[in-house]
Amino acid sequence: MKNIEEYIRSIPDFPEKGIIFRDVTTVLQDADGLHLAVDLMQDKVKDLDFDVVVGPESRGFIFGTPIAYNLRKPFVPVRKKGKLPCETVEVSYDLEYGSATIEMHKDSIKPGQKILIVDDLIATGGTIEAIIKLVKQLGAEVVGAVFLVELKGLNGREKLKDIEVHSVIAYDGK
Repeated sequence: MKNIEEYIRSIPDFPEKGIIFRDVTTVLQDADGLHLAVDLMQDKVKDLDFDVVVGPESRGFIFGTPIAYNLRKPFVPVRKKGKLPCETVEVSYDLEYGSATIEMHKDSIKPGQKILIVDDLIATGGTIEAIIKLVKQLGAEVVGAVFLVELKGLNGREKLKDIEVHSVIAYDGK
């Protein structure tokens, strides 16, 4: 089996010149790569005490669900506004070029529960910071987050100082 880094495709100058895009679809389309990625992410949080796995669409679903399944924890999806059918809580936040609103079902998390956030990549940390606000609205606490890839040059970890943050692969640039 290859190292996990060998499954990541790096695409120079995308979406703009000077950026190296870290493509995780090459991990997903290889059975060994997907298995390795989930195992490595899960191993990073093996000693963390949490009750619920939360993941943002869409790649948070892909990596979060098997981790929740393996650890016998519930999985809660975070979606873009308007995609969930029941009563929701929502948070709006700024993106590099605009803003976004995400939401989760109001009954998906109980007060006092400990939450693990799972996603494919941490860049600026804005989405994860917004998810933490959603979780707090419901009276729960985010205790940790795990990512397959971290782009250290965008300093997303700085926004998450109050929780345990893990990444499997960390790239120095953007």
